[in-house]
Amino acid sequence: MVRSKIVSGAGGVILGTAAMVLATQAIAGPAACKNRVNNTREKLQECVTVEGVRQHQAAFQAHADANNGIRTSGTPGHKASVDYVAAALTDAGYQVMVQPFEFQTFLELSPTVLAQVAPPTPLVTNIMSYSGSGDVTASVSTLGTITGCAALDFAGFPAGNIALISRGACSFAIKATNAFNAGASGVIIYNNTTGTLNGTLSSTFALDIPVTSVTQSLGGDLAVAANAGLVMRLKTDTLRGTVTSYNVLAESKGGDENNVVMAGAHLDSVNAGPGIQDNGSGSAAILETALQMAKVKPRNKVRFAWWGAEEAGLVGSTHYVGSLSEEQLDRIKVYLNFDMIGSPNFVYFVYDGDDSDAVGAGPGPNGSAEIEKLFESFYMQRGLAFKGTDFSGRSDYGPFIAVGIPAGGLFTGAEGIKTLYESGMWGGTAGNQYDPCYHLACDTYDNISLTALDINSDAVADSILQYSMNLQAITGKRGKGNFRQPEYLGPRQQR
Repeated sequence: MVRSKIVSGAGGVILGTAAMVLATQAIAGPAACKNRVNNTREKLQECVTVEGVRQHQAAFQAHADANNGIRTSGTPGHKASVDYVAAALTDAGYQVMVQPFEFQTFLELSPTVLAQVAPPTPLVTNIMSYSGSGDVTASVSTLGTITGCAALDFAGFPAGNIALISRGACSFAIKATNAFNAGASGVIIYNNTTGTLNGTLSSTFALDIPVTSVTQSLGGDLAVAANAGLVMRLKTDTLRGTVTSYNVLAESKGGDENNVVMAGAHLDSVNAGPGIQDNGSGSAAILETALQMAKVKPRNKVRFAWWGAEEAGLVGSTHYVGSLSEEQLDRIKVYLNFDMIGSPNFVYFVYDGDDSDAVGAGPGPNGSAEIEKLFESFYMQRGLAFKGTDFSGRSDYGPFIAVGIPAGGLFTGAEGIKTLYESGMWGGTAGNQYDPCYHLACDTYDNISLTALDINSDAVADSILQYSMNLQAITGKRGKGNFRQPEYLGPRQQR
């Protein structure tokens, strides 16, 4: 796809030619969409178009382009996206709340440098979030197969050297802290599996030591070279401090306030880039769904959420859940999460609410299995394959699950590697990441599968409308009759 030129002018967002075409298509849409009430699945899915979703992604790209290429929480780029979402929802008639909160931010002020000194060789690296600043040139010492998770692992470590440590067995922060206490001048953590490593030391890490990461392959090469006297330069230039960010919440005027259906997506990007797939895809899809549902009179209260500071550790959603009373939490019957739904090398992943895959975490709270079945039924009715994905705690469903609220949602993959089997089922390229631009500067407007985004935007709309009308599958309370949850044909029942 040809990249559209997107800039920001004094009068607001100005879109380049390609984006203007999309915007025009989205505004026009099917002729019937402008005034009608989209109160059936068919009507709503007709009006939630991929062109409409892309219009919002184009706006998010413009916000980043006008603000140093990022939309990180606490920066003007993110605030521009907050204002855009809030204004659109207010104009559509929703009750909108912009909820501020403070958090510990991390910004990379200039590019991180990792280079072999002799012969001079720059290397590909990713800074660990919340790394301290530093510019060191020193010999490299490897721990070999030792994990660095205990202080004794660094016995005899040469003070002043850069520590080369494998990922695994404990947090990155523990490894970096032990290295710091042993006198290391810097830390390089290499992956223990294929693919890039984009990690965080967490917002509580405050040591002034540069910490970065490399791939498993490069880490192995460096370990061999370290035994032969490798000298490297490691430079990081960072800012850590308290800033204000925002959640945007929009609630339907109608619907039973004792039965709340929530749908959320994080609106912020990482420091490396604009985050138009992660998570401009989910954010744009639920925004377009909300706008196209504005005239619908739901039986249950619908609450949409655009979370801030997800990339800093689910800060915004955690703050929101923590701000609610027990009574308010009890009213939330469903939380639907949409984080990365248009990955270029996609798989249709559904959160494994019943733990039928028996991978990682156990099942979600009661009702999560039924949410999973709703999404699986959506794909099955379209003849599309799907696959379970674990509740790993990496996205904003985490705080809701922690207080017992049923959750589910969609995901199309991040830094994971697509298998040969998956490429046979969904196309794409085996051996490549699901999203090759995950947490990188190239996560722009062009970093998308329009096929996955189109299908999943319909799934977003379908699920939100379904539960806005009928929660019987979750609560047992009778809902609107023509919105019974579709019968699930599990693997044993498929024809």
